[in-house]
Amino acid sequence: MPRKRALGAATVAILRAVQDGHRFGLDVMDATGLPSGTVYPTLARMEARSFVESEWEADADAKAAGRPARRYYTVTPEGARELSEAVQRLAVLAGVAPRPAGQG
Repeated sequence: MPRKRALGAATVAILRAVQDGHRFGLDVMDATGLPSGTVYPTLARMEARSFVESEWEADADAKAAGRPARRYYTVTPEGARELSEAVQRLAVLAGVAPRPAGQG
């Protein structure tokens, strides 16, 4: 069985931001400090991999707020699992968590 590809640092940061309630692109950019050229393509890839789901805001709500409609993202159960595994893996690499038994 092929080994699944580990999530990169930017993907982990974006997924964590969405999980923490930063639901649209500009808000994710503010939360992570990442540029739009990283955030939006990463969100699209994560949606294609079923790590996040998105929904467009109603046009009437956007008009009432005087701005373009926003695309809101939420983390899926699959995305939450991937994020948890990635955070554990990064903690081991950073030396702040013990290695799981049998690895080393």
